[in-house]
Formats: sequence, structure tokens, C-alpha cells
Amino acid sequence: MEQIDKVSIDSLSKKDLLLIIKALEFTNESTNLDDFICLRNNIVKELCFLTETTEGEFINYLETHSEL
Repeated sequence: MEQIDKVSIDSLSKKDLLLIIKALEFTNESTNLDDFICLRNNIVKELCFLTETTEGEFINYLETHSEL
């Protein structure tokens, strides 16, 4: 279990990050289960805190710097 402390998002590409966010949005829309949008929002909120950006700035950056 100590290895779990070493888990990092450093190895995720911008494309992967955007794909995860979009997949959670799509799954929420398809299933109407709020857990998916809550998870999406929590991930984005934490990443915005770490990058000192707003959600709009963060998502815009991912969308303009990754190709889906």
C-alpha cells in the first residue's frame, strides 16, 4: 500500500486529462447519475487549485493544447 503514495498525474498527457473530464461529462449526461459529474467537478476543482487557474482557463487550455 505504500506504493499508492507515489501515484501522480504527472504522467497523464493533456489529451488524457481532457478525455477523462469529457468522459465523465458524457457518462453523467447518458446515465443521469450525479456521481460522475461530482467526480468531474472535484477533479477539475483540485487541478485548478494546483494550477492557480479558473475552471474556464483550465478547460480552455486543455482544449487548445490537446487534440481529441
